[in-house]
Amino acid sequence: MELDKTDRKILALIQQDASMSAAEIADQVNLSQPPCWRRIKRLEEQGYIQKRTGILDRNKLGLNMVIYTEVKLSANGRQAVNEFQQHIQALPEVTECYLMMGRIDFLLRIVTKDVASYETFYRDHLSLIPDIQELNSTVAMSEVKYTTELPLHLV
Repeated sequence: MELDKTDRKILALIQQDASMSAAEIADQVNLSQPPCWRRIKRLEEQGYIQKRTGILDRNKLGLNMVIYTEVKLSANGRQAVNEFQQHIQALPEVTECYLMMGRIDFLLRIVTKDVASYETFYRDHLSLIPDIQELNSTVAMSEVKYTTELPLHLV
C-alpha cells in the first residue's frame, strides 16, 4: 500500500506523541474523527504502527550509562548466530542488537547504571554466552541526539 500525505502526517503525529486520541489527530490532519480512526486502524493492521509506547527518561531512573559493544563470534554458522540472538533477547540491559556486515557480527546498545553494574552484567551474562571470540565495548560520554522518530520525509 502506498502512503499518502495524510497517512504520513498521521504517522508523524503518532511517533511524536502516541497518547494523542484519534480526534486530536483528526483535528491536526483536517479529517473528521471516524475516517481518521479508520486510517489509524488500517496503518496498525498493515504493520506501519507496530505498537504505541511511552519513552522513559533513563537518567531519572538512574540508568546513566550507555555502552556500545561490538561482538565477534568464533563460529560463523547459522546455529551460532541464532543461539547468540536467543541469549541477547533475554537480557533487558541490551536495548538494541544488530546483526552486522563487516569485521564484527553484532553491535549491542547496553543501558546500565554505572561501570560497576556493567561489570556485573559482563561477568554474569555477556561473557558467558557461548561462541564469543571477541567483545569490544565503548562508553558513550554524552547523548548528542536520541530519537525514536523515523524520517518520514524519505517515504
